[in-house]
Amino acid sequence: MNFRKGRHREDPEINLIPFIDVLLVILIFLMVTTTYSKFTELQITLPTADAQKATDKPFELNVTVDAKGNYTINNEPVSFRDVAGFAQSMRNAADKGGAAGKSPVVIVNADQFAMHQMVINVMEAARIAGYEKLTFAAQTGGGK
Repeated sequence: MNFRKGRHREDPEINLIPFIDVLLVILIFLMVTTTYSKFTELQITLPTADAQKATDKPFELNVTVDAKGNYTINNEPVSFRDVAGFAQSMRNAADKGGAAGKSPVVIVNADQFAMHQMVINVMEAARIAGYEKLTFAAQTGGGK
């Protein structure tokens, strides 16, 4: 039974006026509280260098350590009993290479599976031999 004949239900409408009022208040609040700052830049002019490349390459000792505990200096196998013996082998290799009075750059090429102590032995031998310049070789990029 329909007791309300002739009356249609009105569709509900969303009243947008309060929504717009709230958005305008939020916008005004954000505009007032925002601080604008200008960052200053330094205007610099970098110097130019007209130097030539170094023509003399420093003498290098390539020390290789593999995972099995074998050492080589400039691709020559080395056997020793203690670190002092390895330092003497490094001095002999430097003398053989023609750098008797110079301090060579010691380049350590260690296998990734070599024990840490083997690399420490090379560093200690370089210190005992009096070689202050030591560097480690690494691969660039790593595609496996």
